[in-house]
Amino acid sequence: MILYEYPFNERIRTYLRLEHLFRRLGELVPADSALSHHYALITIFEVMDVAARADLKADVLRDLDKHKNVFNSYRGNPAISEAVLDQVVAQLERNFATLNTVPGKAGQALTENEWLMSIRSRAGIPGGTCEFDLPAYYSWQHHKPSARRADLERWSATLAPLAESIYLLLKLLRDADVPYKVMASAGQFQQTLPQGRSFQLLRLRIDPAFGLVPEISGNRLMVSVRLMRQEADDRLHQSSEDTPFELTLCA
Repeated sequence: MILYEYPFNERIRTYLRLEHLFRRLGELVPADSALSHHYALITIFEVMDVAARADLKADVLRDLDKHKNVFNSYRGNPAISEAVLDQVVAQLERNFATLNTVPGKAGQALTENEWLMSIRSRAGIPGGTCEFDLPAYYSWQHHKPSARRADLERWSATLAPLAESIYLLLKLLRDADVPYKVMASAGQFQQTLPQGRSFQLLRLRIDPAFGLVPEISGNRLMVSVRLMRQEADDRLHQSSEDTPFELTLCA
């Protein structure tokens, strides 16, 4: 099954983008090739760009505190395991405390590294990191893989508190609701959202054997899914087949 996710607001959209970048970084740093480490460094710069929103850190801290209060309200409920509750609350408190001690925006400490910033200023230019533009960076790419990896781990460590908090918040959001099966009639599905609940994330799972791509749109009132098929002309055309898939609405 292929999983597609659609955020209902800008905050969750930012969280998903950061999660995507952090996962990419987690795969590139352990590699040995200089090319992988180049793109790992580019990914660090992308994280810094996405995290440059002035209110991002405040949003994350607010969400961590909100979840902590919600979980604490479950205490005394016989259907809830106190041990599991304590573990989750402790993790939320730990992430809150760690992120709260990080000064400024994510990666702000890296902006004081002139060498890194010289690379960052050239990275947005096509071919701007060639050896004749950045000879010191070209030399770094010839260091031993272990030395480059140690540098990348040191630089990315400044982003770790944000990464851990984003992972936790998205996990709690995804685990809050369960999937159910629906049918797209003639490749089209629409559903009115129940009032009184503020949904933040739509998750859609579809069998890749169908060869279909979902185009998702939604707001606080309704969600709509069109199932598209890529044809020989390399364009997407709407499917006319009745197709089942799984849908999860996470509030």
